[in-house]
Amino acid sequence: MLNEERIRLMTKMAAYEENEGRHNMAIGNYFRSDYISLQMIKSVLSATLVFAIVLGIFAFYHFETVMKEIYQVDLLETGKKFLLAYVIFTGIYTVISYLVYSYRYNRARKSLKKYYSHLQELSELYEDDARR
Repeated sequence: MLNEERIRLMTKMAAYEENEGRHNMAIGNYFRSDYISLQMIKSVLSATLVFAIVLGIFAFYHFETVMKEIYQVDLLETGKKFLLAYVIFTGIYTVISYLVYSYRYNRARKSLKKYYSHLQELSELYEDDARR
């Protein structure tokens, strides 16, 4: 005989597994510090790439000015300014990334806890049916 409660629960769990469950289970395979560290490394690499691209676009846009003033510019001072801008940009990007990925990890863990409680509930329903 079909148990409607069990069918509803299995349907809900299957929908979860198909949608956000796949992503959450991938996140849940990591420890919190490992997941966030990996994402932070990716963020620093992304920030570096974006900074280099923006700097390149700026240089190409102002190419004539850059070429005219290249010999009059204090390269050490300009290098310090670019390094400071890079550190500030990367720092802000990294802090934002930390907050975003911490939130995502916590949300995924809560969602997985709920999923595992549904699994436990389903197991108990099967045990109750087996006893009958």
